[in-house]
Amino acid sequence: MDTESAVERYGTMVYRLAYAQLRSRQDADDVFQEVFLRYHRAAPPFESEEHRKAWLLRVTANRANSLAVSPWRKRSVPLEDVYSYSQPEESGLDAALAQLPPKYRAVIHLYYYEGYDTEETARILGRKPSTVRAQLTRARQALARLLKEDL
Repeated sequence: MDTESAVERYGTMVYRLAYAQLRSRQDADDVFQEVFLRYHRAAPPFESEEHRKAWLLRVTANRANSLAVSPWRKRSVPLEDVYSYSQPEESGLDAALAQLPPKYRAVIHLYYYEGYDTEETARILGRKPSTVRAQLTRARQALARLLKEDL
């Protein structure tokens, strides 16, 4: 599959994961571009489409993590992105997700939005399955607490 086809097929998925981890459109754009640049340059052989998808998610998670801990990002002040939601619950959920640490946002995104189970999520993020299950539990508890505070 050429790069253009990969961007068409998996671009939204890559962007959503990058945004879920970084909570910044500009940073998600940077990660998106770097992921597909690496895909284009490496042109790795894949056993299946699922393997290609997992590779893209893994590279996205790694690049987002690298950017999140970079000293440059820690010293910068991001401009807030403004979104309009059709329902107030969506805005509250987005605000609650933004308050979670990136490691929790990543597992929530891969589990609930991309539909991966804990074993696949662990493989993509390079974590143990037990770590992913614990992070999902903690993330759910934190989200419940944050959403209850908003009521």
